[in-house]
Amino acid sequence: MNLFGTILTYTAPSANYRGEGAENRAVIQKITTGRHEYAIISPEAIRNAVRETLATLDLPCNRKRLDDEVQLAVEFAEYPDADEYADDFFMGWLVAAKEKEREPILKELKAKKRDPAKFTFKRDSILRMNMAVALEPYRHDSVFTQSPQDKTPKERKAHVNVENSQLLHRETALTAYQYPFALNIEDCGRTVPKDEDATAKALREKKVAWTRALLKAIGELNDVAGNHARSYFEFAPASVALRLTKQLVAGYSTYGFHIEEDGRHTLPEVVDGIRKCDYEGTEFYLGGKLVKDMDETTYDALKAANVHLIRSPQALLKQVADDAFAG
Repeated sequence: MNLFGTILTYTAPSANYRGEGAENRAVIQKITTGRHEYAIISPEAIRNAVRETLATLDLPCNRKRLDDEVQLAVEFAEYPDADEYADDFFMGWLVAAKEKEREPILKELKAKKRDPAKFTFKRDSILRMNMAVALEPYRHDSVFTQSPQDKTPKERKAHVNVENSQLLHRETALTAYQYPFALNIEDCGRTVPKDEDATAKALREKKVAWTRALLKAIGELNDVAGNHARSYFEFAPASVALRLTKQLVAGYSTYGFHIEEDGRHTLPEVVDGIRKCDYEGTEFYLGGKLVKDMDETTYDALKAANVHLIRSPQALLKQVADDAFAG
């Protein structure tokens, strides 16, 4: 069983995911689609925020971000362990050890009462994500702010900030973002082996609980892309589309959300496909503003096709978690 989803955020001013700077100009990273550029946010930034949200929800995490460092920095508690740490389980890892470095690592693991035969130096991510793409083209909007001149007497200065006033130039976009994710539910403890003992059962149930927490974290995601001291841009879903299916692919555009001129959220390919029997309605979970904005005819047609329609994105994610692990 696989879970495919697309999250659409609310529309808000965004200046929080910056690429390289050009003098005092903070540049938003972009991708070109057709004739226009669209602001983007990397899947790595989203995954990092998911990891930090999992930690906030009291799940054990191996990696943590060190904020007060000269450059981007993280710290690991120990070598990766998918059975002990939720972030290792979902995100995977790569221990970049050369051949001659591997044997000492395995000996160290054995000394720590870990089974070296179960350790792998790399592991694919169970949670798959792609970049978030803005729905509105970047229109070369900019915001200028000015930092004050530092007039602190030199004998009392305890820092090394620039003394003179600085004009700060930030590229800005007023947009919503959409991004897809995918999760193999079988990898997350859905299947119960026939010969499962008590230890294996406890581990499987722990991973089921982690997966429920992961979907909760996606429903409450924030602090995705840096510049948090100045910017507040929620990455929680305004609308969400999910498909729980045995198929190995989503089968529809995972960047299919539209925002109409009147502000309505629409998902035309999926909605039309369900109404025309291209898709099995029972596999789909639609929620948030997408459902709130539906006209009565469309809502009734989808309901008749047994689509799960829930106005709250968070409630929808909880419902799909319940259904994914039912039976």
